[in-house]
Amino acid sequence: MQFRLALLMVLIVCASPVALFAKETKDVKFPLKNGDAVVFSHDVHLLKYNNNCRICHNAIFDLKAKRHFTMAEMEKTKSCGACHTGIKAFSVADEKSCVKCHKGKPRNVEFKIKGLGQTTFNHSIHLAKVSDGCKSCHNGTVITGKDRRVTMAQMEKGKTCGACHNGKKAFTVAGNCGKCHAGMKPREITWKAKGVTDAKFSHDFHLEAFSCKDCHTKLFAFKAGAKHFTMAEMGKGKSCGGCHNGKEAFSVAGDCNKCHKGYKPGAVIFKNEGGEVKFSHEFHLEAYKCADCHNKIFPMQAGAKHHTMGDMEKGQSCGACHNGKDAFTSNGDCDKCHKM
Repeated sequence: MQFRLALLMVLIVCASPVALFAKETKDVKFPLKNGDAVVFSHDVHLLKYNNNCRICHNAIFDLKAKRHFTMAEMEKTKSCGACHTGIKAFSVADEKSCVKCHKGKPRNVEFKIKGLGQTTFNHSIHLAKVSDGCKSCHNGTVITGKDRRVTMAQMEKGKTCGACHNGKKAFTVAGNCGKCHAGMKPREITWKAKGVTDAKFSHDFHLEAFSCKDCHTKLFAFKAGAKHFTMAEMGKGKSCGGCHNGKEAFSVAGDCNKCHKGYKPGAVIFKNEGGEVKFSHEFHLEAYKCADCHNKIFPMQAGAKHHTMGDMEKGQSCGACHNGKDAFTSNGDCDKCHKM
């Protein structure tokens, strides 16, 4: 009886590692967003290495880290690439060997872009046109595998799609929006500015004379959070000022009402030790235009410098006109401006 009990205990002890071993060495599936999962077979690999788990764990695969490596990293001997170099086993960098791990056909990739609808990348169409197969793009340079989005401006410099879509190998990304952004109709854009009425930009109106590439991305960057330029910067050719320079189109340093519809500039009040000074736009606009003062004399931007009376006597600020010739001098009767 004791012999049978001892024998049973031995069998249980011997069987336990087998049960655990079977449980821990099942196939591992690595899901891919745009293709079938890659399946790693423990059985196949253990058969080649005499059931020696230590060949890979934890020298190559750290079970605690659970990190997924890109193909570019594998080509540098990380992860599967430690053995799959073309010496011990087929190379991960071998185009013809892709199908040994990646079964099935690559799926279309869909990019959802705010305000521009959905862009679809078709693997089948592109694979039929390239000679190097998957490696043409998935080479660690064009597509890194880190799923990092790039802007249109970056594409124009050769990133991702722009590596081929440069006007030489394929149509350029600088323009031709409708070829990728199917059915896109750019909307009217409204800019809100403090102290003035909204400025509205009509794509429909401008597209009658220009194409997308005339403005994007030389003048206007395709990205969220792009910089907003001041009127002073536009006067120097930035943003709208690239065309609205008085030659190609009316100048931004001109009639504010052309963009800021219904805009009537109010009185500007300056407070200082000499008492309150009130500048009346309404009075001055009877004799002058916006462009006569903005942005040559008064830059239209927050935090613009306030000039002293000494500066004005030297022709700065109000003193540019109030010089005793064009208008009464700023070096005269103080109470004309400073109401005590």
